[in-house]
Amino acid sequence: MSKQGKTAATMALVMGTLAMLVSFMAWSSLAPLANQITKDLGLTISEKTFMIATPVLLGSIMRIPMGYLSDRFGGKKVYIALMIFVLIPLFFIPMALNASSYGMLIFLAFLLGMSGTSFAVAISYISVWYPPEKQGLVLGLAGMGNIGNAVAALSLPKISQGFGLSGVYYFLMILLVVMIVLFYLLCQEMPVNKDKTLGQAFVVAKEANTWYLALFYFLTFGLFVSLSNLLPALLADSFKITPVRAGLWAAAFAAVATLCRPIGGALADKVNPMKLLEGLFGLMFILSLCLAWTMGSLALFMTSIIVIALLTGIGNGVVFKMVPFVSKGNTGTVTGFVGAIGGLGGYFPPLFMGVIKQHTGSYQSGFYFLTAMIIVCLVVLYLAFIKSGNSDFN
Repeated sequence: MSKQGKTAATMALVMGTLAMLVSFMAWSSLAPLANQITKDLGLTISEKTFMIATPVLLGSIMRIPMGYLSDRFGGKKVYIALMIFVLIPLFFIPMALNASSYGMLIFLAFLLGMSGTSFAVAISYISVWYPPEKQGLVLGLAGMGNIGNAVAALSLPKISQGFGLSGVYYFLMILLVVMIVLFYLLCQEMPVNKDKTLGQAFVVAKEANTWYLALFYFLTFGLFVSLSNLLPALLADSFKITPVRAGLWAAAFAAVATLCRPIGGALADKVNPMKLLEGLFGLMFILSLCLAWTMGSLALFMTSIIVIALLTGIGNGVVFKMVPFVSKGNTGTVTGFVGAIGGLGGYFPPLFMGVIKQHTGSYQSGFYFLTAMIIVCLVVLYLAFIKSGNSDFN
């Protein structure tokens, strides 16, 4: 790679990751403010968890077309267009809050979900600049843009205390405008195949490995998204701690999971990734039971949360190490499929947990369904890769 090419690759990695960080701050912005919004609008527990989950829906299903668009037209163009679009819901959310309009807020939260598609665009844009032997580490580093969840949980409640809920969204708009300008000035467009058709890109849906990775990511990334978003409300409801303190714990979870992601990618460059997932899922099975059994103690519960954050982060890195090898030239589309299913893994649990909390008075039973999901992934992993000797990703 020439010096100019190395510079372009480095800038793609740095700016693509930073843009994802800011986008993820916007994507997860309602979660750390949920208790305050609930109080201001007089919401029920189910309405609160529905509000928290709503941005995840569009942010998941739109990863598929956004990944394709990035592969087809170029990640720089698509990334900038995406960030410009996200400014729209950020601008109108303060109006919905000031009008105490839950319906308008849900509609804008749905549109805000587009910021979550930044993941598919970033992976497509960044991956083309690096050779296969570096994909695990590079995509792990790119995935650190997920730390936007932690930054949001840590900073937004404090900004809200000083400048109100509206101030939070004006702050996010400023960050996004700065990122748009920097991305336009500093980044080069990626090479694209302008002859690629939609049918050629979506051939990845016929690959069994696409769906296996999607299932595993449904567990690992879904757990990351759902707990990052749900923890502030869960901790405040279950342990009666302040929103700022709950945000600190949620930030700790998101930070640990995000920082461990490149470790997972680097490990998967060296070791059989399916064997790694087998060990990770086994440990996650144990930790899921610990989450259910330690709801009576904040210290024990948060210890379990931090350990499962570590496992989740490593698992995310391991899964995405394998994405570029499913279908050459279609990394964005594979990323879209896998990321969409993974994102949906973060959409349903908060809704489900909200219903459980409202009807039982506790979130505890919800963690047993996490245990069941882990068992499903372990069985599929064993049958499809361990027992069969499938070496597609070795």
